[in-house]
Amino acid sequence: MIVSSATSIGAPALVKVLTWTSLRPAEAGAPRLPRSRHALAVVLLASGALVAAAVPASAHVSIKPEAAPKGSFSVFSFSVPNEQDRAGTVKVEVTFPTDHPIGFVSVLPIPGWTWTAETTKLATPIKSEGEEITEAVSKITWTGGEIEPGEFQLFTVSAGPLPTDAKQIEFKAVQTYSNGDVVRWIESTPKGGPEPEFPAPVLKLVGKAKSH
Repeated sequence: MIVSSATSIGAPALVKVLTWTSLRPAEAGAPRLPRSRHALAVVLLASGALVAAAVPASAHVSIKPEAAPKGSFSVFSFSVPNEQDRAGTVKVEVTFPTDHPIGFVSVLPIPGWTWTAETTKLATPIKSEGEEITEAVSKITWTGGEIEPGEFQLFTVSAGPLPTDAKQIEFKAVQTYSNGDVVRWIESTPKGGPEPEFPAPVLKLVGKAKSH
């Protein structure tokens, strides 16, 4: 399944997307939308613009903050730098892990950018907040905007509950430039080994598992 964001962003608001029911509100402290026994809901958390800023040329796609509590509902961002001098970043794709699926995901809209999300049917359903979840977000794609040379952009989501049976999770990312170049941030960093040239963004999971 695929869901798309609105093509224009108005005043800050909490928007219920009616075209797709496989994303769910993730923020424990945020307003919750009603949901049926067998459906998932998606919300857009509206806010002001995320301002692009200067970034070192040696940076790569990463997750900010770098760690979150196990079993928590957390807000984190994919920090995407533009590393080319004569082309802008026009598309960002982030793959969510399905071996450690996340039942609830919300997307923070960015003026000028639109997003779509895909879901995957889980081989083994998971239980969260008293419900059995059979589908989970597998990919989010942002398009429509542009990260100029020397700038970066934060693509923010709210997600949870985060896995309790892992020390970290990878979110493989693909970055497309306006000149057609594609950079795949998909390489796993070996334990105790050197970081690869194009490492996949990693979210570390810390602390004791929280129950929901």
